[in-house]
Amino acid sequence: MASQESLLVRQYLMTAKASQTAGTDIEIARQGLEALSSLTPVAPDIIVEKTKIDDIPAEWVIAPNAVEDRVFLYLHGGAYIMGSCNTHRYLASKLSQSTAARVLVPEYRLAPENPFPAAIEDAVKVYRWLISSGIAPDKIIIGGDSAGGGLTLATLLSLKGEDEELPALSVLLSPWTDLEGTGESMKTRAEVDPWLSPDATRAIPTLYTRDLDLSHPLVSPIYADLSGLPSMLVHVGNDEILLSDSARLVDRAREAGVEVTFKVWDDMWHVFQTFAIPEGQQAIDEIGEFVQKHFNY
Repeated sequence: MASQESLLVRQYLMTAKASQTAGTDIEIARQGLEALSSLTPVAPDIIVEKTKIDDIPAEWVIAPNAVEDRVFLYLHGGAYIMGSCNTHRYLASKLSQSTAARVLVPEYRLAPENPFPAAIEDAVKVYRWLISSGIAPDKIIIGGDSAGGGLTLATLLSLKGEDEELPALSVLLSPWTDLEGTGESMKTRAEVDPWLSPDATRAIPTLYTRDLDLSHPLVSPIYADLSGLPSMLVHVGNDEILLSDSARLVDRAREAGVEVTFKVWDDMWHVFQTFAIPEGQQAIDEIGEFVQKHFNY
């Protein structure tokens, strides 16, 4: 049964969803996500350090128990058009605590000002910077939510294409893996999803891709060759229109020989881990268990 806290958040999201339209006012969307993040401040014992990686703003988010040489490169969601260190600081702090890793959140370039492949170029640059600064690939976790989940996969695929050593693990929260919006859940979950609507979701991709085919494997990774990717954990809500994006990704990853831990969370919505609800903390704890099991921590 869903917690009382989650029911309150669901009602809040449903109210906001009722005012959505298929058209996208980017500045309003960006401001709305920033405002939403203000509801979840980080704990006072979390260290937050601003930095720059070449010209890319970024932020270290470090819990007291974080291991110095273990890094979680976290790529924020926001449909490739919004999101920042601010919007994902709470989630980053919780992930740092649960995984005992220092979390690095880069502010990759956003569309439509900087369309594909700008976000991928920035994510790859940040990963290479971590390696050059002395962090071993086998001590790096890479992950993200929504578009950040798709970007995580695109980053891994790009690195694989260059025969570079990949991170140890990947963590994908409600990853957006099919920008064409062909998943069955776009229809079957449309009424129960409290946050996302099919029309609004389908209106956004061309802001990022412009004239590029939406089935391009670095845009919609469900069409990519996923062989050779690191072990991944995938979490998705049962009540979200992007459920099929995760389910189909998991099937194709397993067919390609990738080890996958997959969980569908009952009564949960898109990237519910970003909210201060019991189910969100439980999911974050399970991410920590996944990471710590790998590192024998």
